[in-house]
Amino acid sequence: MAIVVLFSTMSFTIDMHFCGDVLVDAALFHKAKGCGMEIKEPAMNENCSFSKKGCCSEKQLTIQGQDELQMSFDKISFEKQFFLVSLIQSYLSLFENYEGTSDFCSEYPPPLIVKKIYQLDETYLI
Repeated sequence: MAIVVLFSTMSFTIDMHFCGDVLVDAALFHKAKGCGMEIKEPAMNENCSFSKKGCCSEKQLTIQGQDELQMSFDKISFEKQFFLVSLIQSYLSLFENYEGTSDFCSEYPPPLIVKKIYQLDETYLI
């Protein structure tokens, strides 16, 4: 639940660099690296008045998160609060350590052995 709240309130930007129609680089939280084919702007001269369009393009995709969280526990009814508390308590009781010894036959002692029962059931080959 905390991860859902974190990602729903977080805003981030995806920066993409295309060379033609091919995606060359994509980056989160920083500028994407270029492919090295960007056109350098020449020094403007009065004799040179043309410009060439490059094949590379940049695109940014910005995803805005929520700004407001509605955390009002005073509007929860008493029955729902009681249910939540009992659910949490029963869940936490699953992880309690049990360090008791198993005395399942302390009340009933085992019977006294009169004969060696294992010898009565054995067979011997001669």
